[in-house]
Amino acid sequence: MKLITFTTPNGPKLGAVKDNRIIDLPAASDGKLPADTLTFLQQGDKAMSLAREILNRHDLDAFSQSFDERKLLAPIANPSKIMAIGRNYAAHAHEQKMEPPKSPVIFAKYPSAIIGPNQTITWSADLSQKVDFEAELAVIIGKTTRNVNEADALNYVAGYTVCNDVSARDLQFSDKQYTRGKSLDTFCPLGPWLVTADEISNPQSLRLQAILNGQVMQDATTGDMIFGVAHLIAFMSRAFTLFPGDIISTGTPSGVGVFRDPPVFMQDGDEIIIEVEKVGKLKNICTSF
Repeated sequence: MKLITFTTPNGPKLGAVKDNRIIDLPAASDGKLPADTLTFLQQGDKAMSLAREILNRHDLDAFSQSFDERKLLAPIANPSKIMAIGRNYAAHAHEQKMEPPKSPVIFAKYPSAIIGPNQTITWSADLSQKVDFEAELAVIIGKTTRNVNEADALNYVAGYTVCNDVSARDLQFSDKQYTRGKSLDTFCPLGPWLVTADEISNPQSLRLQAILNGQVMQDATTGDMIFGVAHLIAFMSRAFTLFPGDIISTGTPSGVGVFRDPPVFMQDGDEIIIEVEKVGKLKNICTSF
């Protein structure tokens, strides 16, 4: 199941994709399902089951809209936290001339950085001139998670989406920590939808790419992660509680712009596409002002 957030004259609304059309889930459920993804996830298995029942129906024409009629937003806009992982691919650590970490390197991105597909990544040239891309698989938590075992960790996943961990490298390196350079407004594109966990039998077997202006810059598989999704969830849950809607962006492979020779940074007017196999393609345009 692909869950989306789409625009309406009355504000954003929860939907799903069926036969390449948008299904208005709150309307099709006669108001039993909420209008936003976070509340939907907080309602747990009952809401998921009802959404699946609705998509199996054959009388959905009245609740169906074309993608031409509506714009997609980030599948979830208001998580309690976004946790990202640094140096989680050995080749990415190598291109930085650093040793692979012995345990996950966790940093935060602010939810205010979230934008959706086809929205614009923007930044002030006075603030940063070294804005980089990072292709990542993002995990969306579906249940309150605390002290779970790695063997059980995937049972707490609602689904997956695509993340571009946009990074102002000059701020990141001058600050000597990640938060500001990774959390500028618009620096967390997500989408185009949330693919529910039952559609992804193995999150460690997905190809991911970053394509800048038609040129492939990153190309790897999630099997190259040092710490897989289940390990990350178990590791984090021993330190703090994960809540429904929380996002884990699981790290990026080699090929980012800053470590190329010469470096390649995103510029005004650039198109950046992040694609994760079985999950989706996330496209954004860049604007520097």
